[in-house]
Amino acid sequence: METIRTIYSDHPALTTIAGGLVVATAGILVYRRLRRNTTASNAEEDYPKDTVILHQIGRGPFAPSMTPFAIKLETYLRIAKIPYKNVHDMKKSSKGKYPWISFNGHSVADSAFCIEFINKKRNVDLSSWLSPEQRAVALAFQRLAEEDIYWVLVCQRWVQHLDMDLVAKAFPKWRFASFGVKYMLSPAIRKKAWEQGMGRHSSEEVVHIARKDLTALSDYLGTKRFLMGDQPCEEDCAIFGQLSQLYWQLTGPTSNMFKEEFPRLVSYCERMKDRFWPDWVECTTQGGTSKATK
Repeated sequence: METIRTIYSDHPALTTIAGGLVVATAGILVYRRLRRNTTASNAEEDYPKDTVILHQIGRGPFAPSMTPFAIKLETYLRIAKIPYKNVHDMKKSSKGKYPWISFNGHSVADSAFCIEFINKKRNVDLSSWLSPEQRAVALAFQRLAEEDIYWVLVCQRWVQHLDMDLVAKAFPKWRFASFGVKYMLSPAIRKKAWEQGMGRHSSEEVVHIARKDLTALSDYLGTKRFLMGDQPCEEDCAIFGQLSQLYWQLTGPTSNMFKEEFPRLVSYCERMKDRFWPDWVECTTQGGTSKATK
């Protein structure tokens, strides 16, 4: 043993290589375990006809998912009263992401295209009551949420204020998950955030950007129950998906700022949850099960 220690101390490059091998091995083990635990039970799943099969990762600790796009899509299905079943697995879509859906043998990737597909198949339009001008405004706020606030969330959660306790709660049965997130997922996300641009800013600058976005959203929401009025439109699903992470499932300065400075948005989140997610707690790893389904 002493000889081994001497070799590594005399050759720091070997230490780096060995460390890299440990991280890579751990990552492979985590991935294989995730695949084994999440796909085996789905292989023989009976998919009813005319039922949307929603493929998404496991439940989150304090919200039904760690990804806002899964909450967006599942909220849409609930508002539109579309029959659906959840399949919690790590199988990515044809575009390499999740969530995605399958419907009567057809697979659709990307949450926006999933909604468009369902709208056409089931003759649904949650925004039919909006004027062309209102549709334009709603879409603009959706883009603000999904293209700007989303990257604030990415930077704060996975890079600048990585909360390992939250990761452990998100993956309660997988003891190596925290290790894999810290040494593999976080560096990969840091690179993506840098390339996108948000990751080039300091934490203080990211919070500043978030405050301006949230101020615009809060000012427009005003005293309305939902984004455009007394009933939700399609874009509410996307906005709620993003805000749900800031409110329930993010730690650090942006989350604190959201709760302290934007009571209208906090009330909006509570309204969406109470009306469309009566089983919210049961659909979390803390209150229910990571395999919770509708």
